[in-house]
Amino acid sequence: MHHDISPLCAADIQDQLQKRFAYLSGGRGQDGSPVITFPDYPAFGDVPDKEFQNVMTYLTSIPSLQDAGIGFILVIDRRQDKWTSVKASILRIAASFPANLQLVLVLRPTGFFQRTLSDLAFRFNRDDFKMKVPVIMLSSVPELHSYIDKSQLTEDLGGTLDYCHSRWLCHRTAIESFALLVKQTAQMLQAFGTELAETELPNDVQSTSSVLCAHTEKKDRAKEDMRLALDEGRSVLESIREPLARGPEQSPNQDQLDSQSTVQRLLAQLSETEAAFDEFWAKHQRKLEQCLQLRHFEQDFREVKAALDVLAQKIATFTDVGNSLAHVQHLLKDLASFEEKSSAVTQRACTLALEGERLIELKHYAVDSIRPKCHELRQLCDQFAADVGRRRGLLGRALDLHGLLEASMKWCDEGIYLLASQPVDKCQAQDGAEAALQEVEKFLETRAENKIQELSKIYQDYEPILTRDLLEHVQKVFRKQESVEEMFHRRQASLKKLAAKQTRPVQPVAPRPEAPAKSPCPSPGIRRGSEIHSSEGSVLRRGPYRRARSEVSEGRQGRGRSTGDEESLAVLRRHVMNELLDTERVYVEELLCILEGYAAEMDNPLMTHLISTGLQNKKDVLFGNMEEIYHFHNRIFLRELENYIDCPELVGRCFLERMEQFQVYEKYCQNKPRSESLWRQCSDCPFFQECQKKLDHKLSLDSYLLKPVQRITKYQLLLKEMLKYSKSCEGAEDLQEALSSILGILKAVNDSMHLIAITGYEGNLSDLGKLLMQGSFSVWTDHKKGHTKVKDLARFKPMQRHLFLHEKAVLFCKKREENGEGYEKAPSYSFKQSLNMTAVGITENVKGDTKKFEIWYNAREEVYIVQAPTPEIKAAWVSEIRKVLTSQLQACREASQHRALEQSHSLPLPAPAGTSPSKGNTKDVRKLEERKTDPLTLEGYVGPAPLPRPPEKGRGWSKTSNPPEAPEDNDGWSSAEEPVNSSDAEEEGRAGLRKLVPGKYTVTGLDEKGGPDALVLRSGDEVELVQEGDEGLWFVRNVSSGGEGWLPARNLSALLGQRGAPGCLSSPESSAGSALLSASSSCSESCAAALADLQG
Repeated sequence: MHHDISPLCAADIQDQLQKRFAYLSGGRGQDGSPVITFPDYPAFGDVPDKEFQNVMTYLTSIPSLQDAGIGFILVIDRRQDKWTSVKASILRIAASFPANLQLVLVLRPTGFFQRTLSDLAFRFNRDDFKMKVPVIMLSSVPELHSYIDKSQLTEDLGGTLDYCHSRWLCHRTAIESFALLVKQTAQMLQAFGTELAETELPNDVQSTSSVLCAHTEKKDRAKEDMRLALDEGRSVLESIREPLARGPEQSPNQDQLDSQSTVQRLLAQLSETEAAFDEFWAKHQRKLEQCLQLRHFEQDFREVKAALDVLAQKIATFTDVGNSLAHVQHLLKDLASFEEKSSAVTQRACTLALEGERLIELKHYAVDSIRPKCHELRQLCDQFAADVGRRRGLLGRALDLHGLLEASMKWCDEGIYLLASQPVDKCQAQDGAEAALQEVEKFLETRAENKIQELSKIYQDYEPILTRDLLEHVQKVFRKQESVEEMFHRRQASLKKLAAKQTRPVQPVAPRPEAPAKSPCPSPGIRRGSEIHSSEGSVLRRGPYRRARSEVSEGRQGRGRSTGDEESLAVLRRHVMNELLDTERVYVEELLCILEGYAAEMDNPLMTHLISTGLQNKKDVLFGNMEEIYHFHNRIFLRELENYIDCPELVGRCFLERMEQFQVYEKYCQNKPRSESLWRQCSDCPFFQECQKKLDHKLSLDSYLLKPVQRITKYQLLLKEMLKYSKSCEGAEDLQEALSSILGILKAVNDSMHLIAITGYEGNLSDLGKLLMQGSFSVWTDHKKGHTKVKDLARFKPMQRHLFLHEKAVLFCKKREENGEGYEKAPSYSFKQSLNMTAVGITENVKGDTKKFEIWYNAREEVYIVQAPTPEIKAAWVSEIRKVLTSQLQACREASQHRALEQSHSLPLPAPAGTSPSKGNTKDVRKLEERKTDPLTLEGYVGPAPLPRPPEKGRGWSKTSNPPEAPEDNDGWSSAEEPVNSSDAEEEGRAGLRKLVPGKYTVTGLDEKGGPDALVLRSGDEVELVQEGDEGLWFVRNVSSGGEGWLPARNLSALLGQRGAPGCLSSPESSAGSALLSASSSCSESCAAALADLQG
């Protein structure tokens, strides 16, 4: 009977193994069965059962599972024993052997009597051994050799197998000790790694340095332990190989080989563990070093910022503009000295900003913390420099003003001195007066350089520095200047009179004639007057005519100018059209050249030997659908373009008619990365060199494979040029539409290039509808469910995500940059999450940042705060998402109207004309459109169930549903159906299906048999609505008993005192839609305006 015994080690039973009543020599049977030898051991019967069982269990656990599965061969040597001992040994082994047995070989006693007795006893007592394997009695060692080869038997059994029990025991103990050491080392490293991973990064330099030193010491100790373990393993391996090295002629037995492989495997495991630990430590050390760098940076930042704040405060106190020229010069020197002293602080700030930018370039983990601080340092330095520059500018203007004032004062003083120095007696004479007058006039000529010209101009030019004192000083100088000028003018007038006094001789005067002489010509004055009058008269007479001629002339010039402009624009249009046609013909020729000179040659048997193995059968990969593009341009597009050569302004129609066929470029561009990769692998293929030589091309094939991509981008440039010169022409609208369509194709091509790079998405991307937009954003998550710590971390640390907006879902992916060149360097996108647009809502504005908006899911159970790179990108995304939600709202609205019409047609009595469902829906739709909107959602729309069944868990009335007491006009906006007014339905005499609002109701008019789902209810019971079904049925829950089931609406009556009459909801979709109206108030007004724009 076998017992489950815990694994044993040689060290645990070393004393028992040393007795050597059984051993594993390493020999094998013919089929590879391990051989366990029971040597002649006189005290075998005295071995305790526990020791015997331990030794058997240990010996059978040493061989590999494969060898042990074959079964063990037992060799029992009892040549020197008696039959009774033989029998007892066999019975004991049969009862306690813990593994499979294949064969038992017994060397029976050699004495004649004992041999005879053993033969007879074995024949009659064979069944007593209870063994399922044969037990063979052997008379001699040569008989044993017929079952087991000599090379697999030890010397005491006549074999050649080298076996030393003490050496074997030493090796086993060393191997197991090394295995235990490897296990302990791995556990120690795992515990140390866990400790490192769970260590929180300190917030100061000293603590971070201490943690780094402590972890480094622990790492060094762990590395030393690993080194010792490796040395021990190598020592064990060497001790196993040593006997083989001494006797090369002896081949190792299987157990020795197994021991070597075991030690080698443990050494490899330890080496891998060490390598993994080194890699982990390198990352952890780098993170700690980056943390230390960050703490140094933050500490320096606080010090520098405090110093810059002090400088800013000091420069703010420098408000004095000086009261004199010397004072201003002194202030400028003080400012220069202050700037020189503060340069050390600003230089340190710039150096720290550069250090932060270096950390960002080295991909520091705290980039989001370092970058704002660098920006703040730059901003503070720039602000300080601007303040100093502004201060220097003000002092410079003050210097100019004080210089002007002092020059004016100096001029006034010199003038006063000049006037005072002129001798009065000399000025009485004419010569003296003339000399003094010259001095005065010469001095007055210098006033333009030194005087204040206009006081108002001074006020305007020097307004920033005009303090009250300085203003009074300017006015005082100006008044003094005016008084000095007045003095000079008076002196000048008096001197002129003195210089003009002189004695002149009296001359005779002829008498005046009595009458003026008649002249044949009128006097000049009269003639001039008459001419003037005549001229004025002629001007008056000719005025209208000349004005008419002028207008006609201007009209002719305008028409001529307009005609000239139109002719020049026509010339420009023809030029653009010629360029379009010429480049199109060249493009078609180049495509044909590539298809004939390269693609066709790949199928040429004469060129097969030049094609490398990697290029064979890869023509479609290399050229994509270039042939399809060529046929489109050669057979269709080029010919149609030629029809517009005489009316180039109408060429937009040609593009619009063939816009759908331009989609061939999307397929070509999607294949371009594969084509580029194949070209890089095979670009040195002799085939390409031979083809290029035949075609006499200067450029290699890859340049021509880029032609379709270049051509599709060239069209939009040519259309822009044509539109620029055709704005007033008939085809301007077509050109604009064609340009928009081409740009749309370019965007679709670009989007598709990103779309094919998405990895990890299990579904079919085409099922998500058209890709509308894609771009990279910073995303914060805020979920109602989840661990608090995770929520806090997610709130403050953004994730970099690349969003793909489809018509039916929005995908969140992680952008992964790939190494390589060209197209191989294009990023890939690892799929992370998708949100169904029918359950998505948006909040346009997030407080504190104009670049953020919210995308929330399942009634704000999941909220994603998205930060766009710019406000413009955010506005574009919000607008596009709103368009999707609005279109789905319209679809929900139309579906609800269709159902309402079907219900109205199915009523037994005709509805009055004033209560038609379509009118009611129109009214409610208008009411919906007039509401203010903040969040948009489609989650509330649920399609009608085909058969009444209990709602799924968590479905039905949402816990966020608006209660019946809620006012009708809230600030939310949903894309589900709006509740309709039920007054018309009540006027119909309840002929149609009755509509209810969520809440509690009383059962009325119900018999005792129960409802449709055997829900036992009685009239008067209080129930709660869960979900509406077909045929006017409602799934309800009994408030008192908790039972659930279906009940007709006619048997439900609203509780007294409950606001809102029954029938105020048009469908379960309405309630579910209104259930998701957000209470968010972050952008209700802006979203309302945006929605109004959409609806308008």
